[in-house]
Amino acid sequence: MTKHTSNPTLRFALLAGLILFAAITRILPHPNNVTPVSSMALFGAAYFGRKYLAFLVPLLALWLSNLFLDNVVYSAYYDGFTWFSQPAVFVSFLLIIGLGWLALKKVSPLRLIGASLSASLLFFLVSNFGVWLQGGMYPQSFSGLMMCYAAGLPFFRNTVLGDLFFVSVLFGAFEWVQYRYPALRKQQIGA
Repeated sequence: MTKHTSNPTLRFALLAGLILFAAITRILPHPNNVTPVSSMALFGAAYFGRKYLAFLVPLLALWLSNLFLDNVVYSAYYDGFTWFSQPAVFVSFLLIIGLGWLALKKVSPLRLIGASLSASLLFFLVSNFGVWLQGGMYPQSFSGLMMCYAAGLPFFRNTVLGDLFFVSVLFGAFEWVQYRYPALRKQQIGA
């Protein structure tokens, strides 16, 4: 076995850079719900050794991309500058980070597929619940909630496809770069 020296600063920069790159893709034209939101959460949870970084870096990337989207792309929908919108998206994002911690302690293709599909479902349930909870579009009753979920079903397919695509890109790119540059790997204690 060849020894290698781990470079945690370079590893952090690559992880943060990939998450930021993914967040920037939210600004580019794309089909509805084909975004890297869940994949950024899962990626951070899987690879940041410190839990606060798994929260902070992806959350900051999500917030910055939302800031741009809310105040440039969707500015007509808001009254003045908007610092924070869509709380249900952020709640689902935090839950997906937790899911990533549980499901991706060891990264494998099967675990990634399972985590990605679970994240899609979690995002669908929480974000649509948030739409219903805000009121205005659906009656505040169980049948209104079911109507909201039914209205969101056509977007669910794109959420699943987007999550699978971006999970493949983020995790695949990082694994490939780690393979090519061993200094990016975590230091193995006792190996």
